Amino acid sequence: MSDALPTIRLIGLPTDSHSSFLRGPAGAPAAIRAALASDHANNASESGLELGTDIIVDDGGDLPLSEDERDFDLIRAAARAAKDGGTIPIFLGGDHMVSFPVVAGLNAALGPVNILHFDAHPDLYDNYEGDPLSHASPFARIMEQGLAGRLVQVGIRTMNRHCREQARRFGVEVVEMRDFTVDRVPIPDGPLYISIDMDALDPAFAPGVSHHEPGGLSVRDIISVLHRVGRPIVGADLVEYNPERDINGMTAVVAAKLVKELAALAGRDQ
Repeated sequence: MSDALPTIRLIGLPTDSHSSFLRGPAGAPAAIRAALASDHANNASESGLELGTDIIVDDGGDLPLSEDERDFDLIRAAARAAKDGGTIPIFLGGDHMVSFPVVAGLNAALGPVNILHFDAHPDLYDNYEGDPLSHASPFARIMEQGLAGRLVQVGIRTMNRHCREQARRFGVEVVEMRDFTVDRVPIPDGPLYISIDMDALDPAFAPGVSHHEPGGLSVRDIISVLHRVGRPIVGADLVEYNPERDINGMTAVVAAKLVKELAALAGRDQ
C-alpha cells in the first residue's frame, strides 16, 4: 500500500422516482449512515482495515436531487468529480436507476469500467413500463452506450425471456442463484465498479427491500465474493434498501456492514 491513505467519498442519492413497485429507497442514505455511526459496532472491516484509521472517510452528504431530469446530470457530475478528486466514491441509493449516471460519470473520467453486480434481478429491461430510466433498466443503458466493458451479475433468480435475450445481446456473464458458488463468480479486471442491490440477499437476511425475492444470497456469500477481489475498486453503489419495510433496522445494519467491506477494497494493495 502506498504511504497516502486511500479516501472513500460517501455520496447519498435520496431518490426512488424510477421505482416500479414501491417508494421508500429515497430514505436509505440517512438510515445507512445512522447504522454506520451506531455504537453497536466498530469501524473495522473483516480484512482488518479500519474506516477512519486506514481509510479516510469523506462524507459528501446527499446530493440535492429533485427527482426530475436534472438528477441524471447531478449524479454523473458527482461521480466524475469524486474520481477526478482522487477519491473512491461509494454511493448510497436510492433505487437502482442511479447506477447508470454513476457509471457514466466514471466512464467520463476513466473510460469503460468493468462491473460486478449483485442482484435478484438483471435490470436489463430495454424499457420497463415506458420508463427507459427505470430501476429495472440501468444495465441495458450502460451496456448499449458502451460504458462498461464487462458485466458480471451474481445472485440472479428472476430471468425472464426478454432479459435472457438482453443478456445474450450484451454479452453479460450471469451467475444465476441456482448455480451459485463463491468460487464460480468471475472477478473482472480493473477498473472495477461494484453494484450491490440489497434484494440480492434472501429476504431472511434483508427484509427491508421493496421486492422480496426468496432463494437469495446470504450476507456471508456476498462478503466471500468481495474478499476475492484482489485490486482496489474505482467506485461502488449500494441500492434498493427500503427503510419503510425494514424490521428493527436489521437491513440497515447489513447495508452498513457491506459499506465497510466495500470501503476496505479501496485499501487493497495495488
